[in-house]
Amino acid sequence: MKIKHTVFVSLCALVGLGPAGFAQKKTVSCWLTNADRSALFAHQKEPLTFEPANTNNYPVIKVDDHTKYQPIDGFGFALTGGSAMHIVRMSAPARAALLKKVFATDADNIGVSYLRLSIGASDLNDHVFSYDDVPAGSVDPQLKAFDLGPDKVDVIPVLKEILKINPKIMILGSPWSAPAWMKSNGDTRGGVLKPEYYQTYANYLVKYIQAYKAQGISIDAITVQNEPLNPKNNPSMVMEAHEQADFIKNNLGPAFQSAGIKTKIIVYDHNCDRPDYADSILNDKAAARYVDGSGFHLYGGKIEALTDLHNAHPDKNLYFTEQMVIEKDGSPTINIINPVRRLFIGATRNWCRNVLEWNLAADAQNQPHTDRGGCPMCQGAVTIDKDNYTPNIAYYAMAHASKFVRPGSVRVASTDIDPLPNVAFTTPDGRKVLIVANVSDKTQGFNIGYNGRVAAASLSSGAVATYVWQ
Repeated sequence: MKIKHTVFVSLCALVGLGPAGFAQKKTVSCWLTNADRSALFAHQKEPLTFEPANTNNYPVIKVDDHTKYQPIDGFGFALTGGSAMHIVRMSAPARAALLKKVFATDADNIGVSYLRLSIGASDLNDHVFSYDDVPAGSVDPQLKAFDLGPDKVDVIPVLKEILKINPKIMILGSPWSAPAWMKSNGDTRGGVLKPEYYQTYANYLVKYIQAYKAQGISIDAITVQNEPLNPKNNPSMVMEAHEQADFIKNNLGPAFQSAGIKTKIIVYDHNCDRPDYADSILNDKAAARYVDGSGFHLYGGKIEALTDLHNAHPDKNLYFTEQMVIEKDGSPTINIINPVRRLFIGATRNWCRNVLEWNLAADAQNQPHTDRGGCPMCQGAVTIDKDNYTPNIAYYAMAHASKFVRPGSVRVASTDIDPLPNVAFTTPDGRKVLIVANVSDKTQGFNIGYNGRVAAASLSSGAVATYVWQ
């Protein structure tokens, strides 16, 4: 078995958590990715040292852990049906090695802590299906044909292995479409949910959560509809804001309540150019009482729109639920600053409790995907070739956050300096984590300031670093 990946070093060995370790040395450990690939999430052997005062004229990124913002639920990927299909076909040892690399928290593993599933097929399955497909011209309002079907072959077996590594991993479910027989056009692509099937579809989502629970898998949250303004995917379904509000307040919310389901309901799940969609639902008190928060993608709009939504509804949470992150195969450089700046820094600085990339795994041809609207360019975070895997840009971008910013961490204040976008966190075990990207065309020197001391640092153009200290 040949597995291609960057070799990491044990976190505890690096940061010196023993009696004569990290805290007494007052040092900062650094994990670096350079644009020229000379370092790919690589630990730097020489730590930075906190000094009493500046010894240079560099700007200071001051980390203030007394000023706290939102808690963090986790970072991760979409475990699409296509991802699971490739993973489940690996030999048992190869599959175990890959899943440990992605989901374990010790040693050289990156500790992914959040997953997104499609409820039924997404456009990255090898075929379209729902959990209640019936012959053309038939309907099943009692959901007698409901069955998890293809999920039992790949997604569920892979999830069970992941849960053995991380039993506390958070899981978000998102439907791409209701069963075709519930829709206005009778098709898996486009159309809208017929009003007469609102309650049936609410019952369908209840059954989904219950069926997964029977498999030993808890669904922590669902979005009501993936990309509700996009009819072009296969599957897909349009759901306007007023329709989603009506569905939540009259059907889905009461159905969850009646069934005793605690799974959170997240609205919208589409681009940042339409925050008004989520805002209108949250302004509907009858719907908002069932809603935990809103989910966003960033294929359109500006991430800063989420702060405006947070300010309008500070009692509701924000989630970053999807972004495709790809690179050209064989490229001598890695544009790591783009996903780190836009997602891991941008989304968290604008109140998101998580960041999810799209998607975990594919093959070298970005397969599988559905016909009539599947995504032919959706590269996996890892490319799988039988028992071998190769990490891609989404993997390295994820590692800079997921390994260190553990669930239960809290975003704290840090100085916003141009051209060094950054974000800081304090973790449940008291460590400080600072992620910095150099978006300029030249090397940038700067200082990390904390508790009246400073540590001098430098990043080459296009580089990203994660700094950790106790």
